[in-house]
Amino acid sequence: MVEELINDGLDVIVLDNLGQGHPQAVPREAEFVLGDIRDRTALDNLFASHRIDAVMHMAAETLVELSVTDPKRHFDTNLAGGLTLLDAMLGHGVNRLIFSSTAAVYGEPHSVPIDESHPAVPINAYGESKLMLERVLAWYGRAYGLRYVCMRYFNAAGATERVGEDHDPETHLIPNILRAALDGSAPVNIFGSDYPTPDGTCVRDYVHVSDIARAHILGLEGLESLSGRAYNLGSAMGYSILEVLEATRRVTGVEILRRLSPRRAGDPAVLVASSALAREELGWEPEQSSLDTIIATAWAWMQSHPEGYVE
Repeated sequence: MVEELINDGLDVIVLDNLGQGHPQAVPREAEFVLGDIRDRTALDNLFASHRIDAVMHMAAETLVELSVTDPKRHFDTNLAGGLTLLDAMLGHGVNRLIFSSTAAVYGEPHSVPIDESHPAVPINAYGESKLMLERVLAWYGRAYGLRYVCMRYFNAAGATERVGEDHDPETHLIPNILRAALDGSAPVNIFGSDYPTPDGTCVRDYVHVSDIARAHILGLEGLESLSGRAYNLGSAMGYSILEVLEATRRVTGVEILRRLSPRRAGDPAVLVASSALAREELGWEPEQSSLDTIIATAWAWMQSHPEGYVE
């Protein structure tokens, strides 16, 4: 996101508590501030010392399985932290927001592909915490004039030349498969092989991070007319875990071992987006979100950063 904003000539400030982030991932052209969205004093200092036009809110606890076993962390950061951020923004006269939401707000889909009118019934606290803040935004929009757009990501994946995925622990499928391909580590865990899908494994819709970033910029540019809207960001194509493994073998030329494990709590069987509304109203096209392109960009980044972001 920061790369795209800088390429568009905007001045960018990055606030991160580095709980999962890496300062090396922040481009030198951006200003980095170490801080937490739950810290009102830190937020007040930031807004008071900079002329901020808009906020892109991406800070969150995102581990689905952990959100089921320890929901407090997710509500503390995603809901309480979001409220603290909103109040700081409005207290300093900043009323323009692009919110990073999630397909997890939908829960187990009644129909596929999922469009924005689908009932929102989360099955994990991660999705619930994001949906709760979406609802807060609607009330703040009516009461305080907040202008906002919610972007509901499906499976964000891929990399740019200088920025890729490096989490600890790593729970995302594609970087875990690529790590196995790179260093021959332990087999890739497949969580659940008895889902009601063609091959029994979960089906997901993968969308490239650069395409997600471009959607955010389009939302910011059209915020005055689009405020209050939520958009699905996905490729509208679903791939099972076994299909992702096969695509990775095709891209890397490496055979990858697999290990069947029990299902994880909170994982729906199928999540595939209808992104028709984003295409129609934002003018958005996911240009890099073919599965092979996503894997190829992530593979190139991992090969050039075998140790991730070296601290």
